[in-house]
Amino acid sequence: MSAPTPVAIVTGASRGIGYAIAEELARRGHRLALLARSTGPLEEAARRLAGAAPAVRAFPCDVRQAEQVAATFRQLLDWGGRADVLVNNAGIGGFGPLHELSEAVWNDTLDTNLRGAFLCSKAVAPQMIRQRSGYIINISSLAGKNAFAGAAAYCASKWGLLGLTKCMAEDLRGYGIRVTAICPGSVQTEFSPHAGKDPARMLQPEDVARAVGWLIEQDARSFPSEIDLRPTQKP
Repeated sequence: MSAPTPVAIVTGASRGIGYAIAEELARRGHRLALLARSTGPLEEAARRLAGAAPAVRAFPCDVRQAEQVAATFRQLLDWGGRADVLVNNAGIGGFGPLHELSEAVWNDTLDTNLRGAFLCSKAVAPQMIRQRSGYIINISSLAGKNAFAGAAAYCASKWGLLGLTKCMAEDLRGYGIRVTAICPGSVQTEFSPHAGKDPARMLQPEDVARAVGWLIEQDARSFPSEIDLRPTQKP
């Protein structure tokens, strides 16, 4: 009996790092469940990936909303029948000096970057536990280790994501589920233009995607806890 075609779930999949990760997983033969908040760009991404993967489906979802996440994951698990990889990539940048930072920006940044990863992981974990296998990959940032001015909300969210990753790994490893954080430095995307930096020297989305591909190649008996990814030249 042949092995079932694996299913990969990617949040924030409509563009940038998320789209590049979806492309990488498609090349590796995964069926793709693509999640993002904006329906139009998400459906366009699914159309562009349709010829590259065994199957692709768009699932519009706001990862900040617990009920919406739960309903979406029920639908995608019914569609896919299993869950082999979850990449928690959805993220936003909320920046500004602490004394000027609005509560709305703080909440939106933490809810998207940290709470969203928690909700999606919690929704997929029971299926992976039943399978006794699965890989959850959280896209964090070097900003989760290195503070800089004007980034209280963003750094707090990514610092928290690293802590969540390590705890999830301990909670789930006994079921054969692996959990890793990838911490990129500056990546050239529409999301983060990085004014004043040389785009040619920055990481590209496909660099992060290749790290995801490398992780899922590892034998199931081991997993890296964390990958720091830096450009060779400082931008």
